[in-house]
Amino acid sequence: MEPLFELPIRIPPRHSRDRVRALHAQLRAAILQGRLKPGLKLPATRALAAAYGVSRNTVVAAYDLLLSEGYLVARRGSGTFVADVLPRFRERSASRGNGTGSDPRINPYWRQREPLPGDHPLLRVAPRLDFHLGVPDAARFPFDIWRRLTARSLRTASRRPASYDDACGRPALREAIAKHVSFARAVACSPSDVIVTAGAQQAFDLLARVLVMPGRTVVAVENPGYPPLRAAFAAFGAKIAPVPVDGEGLMVERVPEDAGIICVTPSHQYPLGVVMSARRRAALLELAQKRRAIVIEDDYDAEFRYGDRPLDALQTLDRSSSVFYVGTFSKSLFPGIRLGFVVAPEWARRALGAAKQCADWHCCVLTQDTLAAFIEEGHLARHVRRMRSLYAARRAALLDGLRTHFSGWLDPVPSAAGLHLCALADASVDMEAFVDKARERGVGVYSLRRYYAGRPGTPGLLFGYGTISEDDIDAALAILRRIPRVTTIQGGTLKSAGRGA
Repeated sequence: MEPLFELPIRIPPRHSRDRVRALHAQLRAAILQGRLKPGLKLPATRALAAAYGVSRNTVVAAYDLLLSEGYLVARRGSGTFVADVLPRFRERSASRGNGTGSDPRINPYWRQREPLPGDHPLLRVAPRLDFHLGVPDAARFPFDIWRRLTARSLRTASRRPASYDDACGRPALREAIAKHVSFARAVACSPSDVIVTAGAQQAFDLLARVLVMPGRTVVAVENPGYPPLRAAFAAFGAKIAPVPVDGEGLMVERVPEDAGIICVTPSHQYPLGVVMSARRRAALLELAQKRRAIVIEDDYDAEFRYGDRPLDALQTLDRSSSVFYVGTFSKSLFPGIRLGFVVAPEWARRALGAAKQCADWHCCVLTQDTLAAFIEEGHLARHVRRMRSLYAARRAALLDGLRTHFSGWLDPVPSAAGLHLCALADASVDMEAFVDKARERGVGVYSLRRYYAGRPGTPGLLFGYGTISEDDIDAALAILRRIPRVTTIQGGTLKSAGRGA
């Protein structure tokens, strides 16, 4: 019995209600891991209670649970013993498969799919100096105002009868969004045109559910572009057609003739950052009208513009009811809010509402009510103005550093909006090696490679400035300047004598 007393069992503090659960879970784990061998006789409940400083009732309850689950067996007159459960446990684990998702019972599309890898920019442990992509500075968000509005929404909710809500969103929020996009982006819509979603990603998912005919619908996407958007449409059986992007945005003349859906980020192309020219916008809408194609306009990062007056949204210019306008509050507020929206043509609203109800019925009512008040009382507009000034200063510091110290091999892409910059490099530079070396030195900078569908195009680096201060931008660029570049030669690599600068 001595080995049992050496088990590193951690018991919650006295008066905790979790003491039985903790003892049960740790004894169970020790049995399954083989630390308590089959046939081992356990101590009497009084002895175990004294050893770990718990009451006898706690030990009795834990033993009873393990007995009922088959992990222990009681022998009259002899005591309590560890059951021989390992063979059964291993059999059960083997029958469940190897965890690769290749089981034929799984939809073929999802068999080889996985959640975002741990090294993905959205999930990985942040380096000390991080040019994090797609994330705003939440430390500057007025959480005191948000808490006050949330408390008010809670008080209002406590006086309402409990019920489910409209799948398309709370009326007050749909009205606030319609006013906001009308003022900020000249998008012509009414509250009935707005469907509230759990961020832009759910908007893409709902549009794919409603618009894709599996195996038949061809969806043209920007290349490089946003991988989760491609995934949303591919998951519902669409044929993905990557279309190149140049300095004027999506190359409309390269859109396949059979494309029924065209996805674009015209205000701030992701990830290059270019703005779609007026000429291309007109050509795209003309093409959509002629072919009866659908345009999905992701107005990515449109709130944060620097300099020139923004071009009209495609939805504003649309005369054939072919544009779906997608927006999100993850960039203007904070990612955890998980609220976005679609402004949809009248002919698709009913289907989108039904799809939303099928997906999750509706978004959190409390958060919707809080956001509606936040917009209606002018807090969103004030917050965006403040942050635009802050981000503009960071963007200027980043651009100045890139042009001053990296002009020999990095060429910033002209961009007038957003929370990140892209800088293109010579095709001979091994960006993946550079990114790895930067990370080893505590700087997070990201390769353009992962955003291409198929063969990667021009190599480049992406620098987010939503969460990094001006001082840290200077410090990070100073470290990058000291990293030797690596060039690729016909599939091999050769370290150059030059440095990042």
